[in-house]
Amino acid sequence: MFAFVNTPRNEIPIELREVAEPQAADHEAIVEVQAFSLNRGELALLAMRPEGWRPGQDIAGIVVKRAADGSGPDAGTRVVGLAEQGGWGQHAALPTDRLAVLPERVSFAQAAALPMAGHTALRILRFGDVLLGKRILITGAAGGVGRFAVQLAAREGAEVTGVVGRPERAEGLRELGASEVITQIEQAQGLFDVILESAGGASLTKALHLVAPHGTIVVFGNSSGEDTPFNLYHLFGHEGMRLQTFFSYNPGTTTTLSADLTSLVTLVAAGKLTAPIGLETSWHELIPTLTDLQDRQIQGKAVFHVS
Repeated sequence: MFAFVNTPRNEIPIELREVAEPQAADHEAIVEVQAFSLNRGELALLAMRPEGWRPGQDIAGIVVKRAADGSGPDAGTRVVGLAEQGGWGQHAALPTDRLAVLPERVSFAQAAALPMAGHTALRILRFGDVLLGKRILITGAAGGVGRFAVQLAAREGAEVTGVVGRPERAEGLRELGASEVITQIEQAQGLFDVILESAGGASLTKALHLVAPHGTIVVFGNSSGEDTPFNLYHLFGHEGMRLQTFFSYNPGTTTTLSADLTSLVTLVAAGKLTAPIGLETSWHELIPTLTDLQDRQIQGKAVFHVS
């Protein structure tokens, strides 16, 4: 089979090569990948992982071999999943608790856009408890996680303000449910019950001034790469606020990843959630897309069909 492998010593960090088929553990199914999506966080992994490592997390496809322990879907079932690695290939091995059955009404491309960004948005919003009537501020609202979070929060009755880096990146956010879209967090007015913060640095410092008493700031990224200085005395008037972190996959205590993915695909199938696909193309176009994603030239998710 063919798959992309890591080539960190080369000018181009990945290469499509013929590789061995994945070997499944007893609790893993083999999936024939039909489509996968790219996350910005994966770009950093390419520099950290060794030569020959197979990247790829978000996949959608068809089970070709059921897990040996009998768990998970049968062969022939359409699925969506979140892999630890190896998703940018023709076949991938995934634990069955990281898979969900894909309804026929949801395309492979839509499904591939969901796993990492969709479940992250779902889980960080849970820190806000009941969202009805709450004011929510989302930085990085134009990204994959941000566009899902805008929709999910608005669907639960929240008043959503999105922060984007450039005016053109605001496109479509109001249609997804944002009440207001701003280009700098300093433009935000009033206090917010929940702030989803992914920029870090000065943005997080400002967020500490904008959180309502007993409100919650969920930090799920640091795209600026900056430290976040703050003075404890500036938190007076924000009594009871909570600073919560969420990074990468967290199994949580009340649900499994499989259940989260099932919830997301059910919403998409019912027309209640839109997969924010900014680019849909062949996997042979993956390499030139890496720079566009790094430079934030893609609105939403980049999805690639495997041939």
